[in-house]
Amino acid sequence: MWLYLVLAALAWALGWLVRDRRTLPCVAGKHVFITGCDSGFGNLLARRLDRGGFRVLAGCLTPKGAEELRRACSGRLRTALLDVTCPESVRRAVAWVRAEVGEQGLFGLVNNAGVAHPMGPTEWMAAEDYRRVLAVNALGAVEVTLGLLPLLKRARGRVVNTSSALGRLAAAGGGYCLSKYCVEAFSDSLRRDMYHFGVTVSIVEPGFFRTALTDLESIEASLRRCWDRLPPETRLSYGDDFFAKYLEVQRRVMTALCDADLGKVAWCMEHALRARHPRSRYSAGWDAKLLWLPASYLPARLVDCALAALLPKPAQRAR
Repeated sequence: MWLYLVLAALAWALGWLVRDRRTLPCVAGKHVFITGCDSGFGNLLARRLDRGGFRVLAGCLTPKGAEELRRACSGRLRTALLDVTCPESVRRAVAWVRAEVGEQGLFGLVNNAGVAHPMGPTEWMAAEDYRRVLAVNALGAVEVTLGLLPLLKRARGRVVNTSSALGRLAAAGGGYCLSKYCVEAFSDSLRRDMYHFGVTVSIVEPGFFRTALTDLESIEASLRRCWDRLPPETRLSYGDDFFAKYLEVQRRVMTALCDADLGKVAWCMEHALRARHPRSRYSAGWDAKLLWLPASYLPARLVDCALAALLPKPAQRAR
């Protein structure tokens, strides 16, 4: 009995590997629109897809980012300025993409634009901190996707949404984890709604990588702003040395977990666009695969205790 089960499992695994390695015979002329291409994952993906023959349409936040990307790529790559938090900017970008792709439609959309800070104890946050991060990471992705869905349906295309391993387990307060939970839910519902139209939807869940989102100076500056605006009684409840201790934990975590190889994430995004049968979910980084995602299936009380042991203790905690 056990032998048959093992053989069946091996046959399934072998079939999955063969299926996973099958790619599209030709990608020349297929248009892919990527948001957040000034730096990081989006910038690297745009350059990789351009070298691979795709017609890349890159959305950049700044003219400087757009110019530097154009200089690094072939003449096929086109850029446009895009602020995903501005409805008018999104409308202009959608009209630009429509003019670029014509009747062919849009083969790929990669929602990559994102921000993270501030992240820290929930009591340190203001409502505006949540709104600002949600506007980019969640609502921006939703608005761009809704505007481009008719073009994606015409090409029976693909949507790749950048989530995070912290979209499965909220390890810190602030808008980042909340926004990535939203991306997960939006992607799941969109995938089911688009199934009969031939549009596939994939989620990429990176762990910690060395990008602008994990820059230690940015983390310290955002946390300092949060700490400085707290009422005196709130700061007293944490204690004078809590901020320094909390920041030291952040440094250690980033040093231990951050991966410098952004290609691991770009590979997942590229596979979702090139594969004949793209996966619904991709995990990138050893910490995502071995730490955050497994922890998301553990009992909440166990994870709470582990994270509480990692962080410094407030001065006026419950006894």
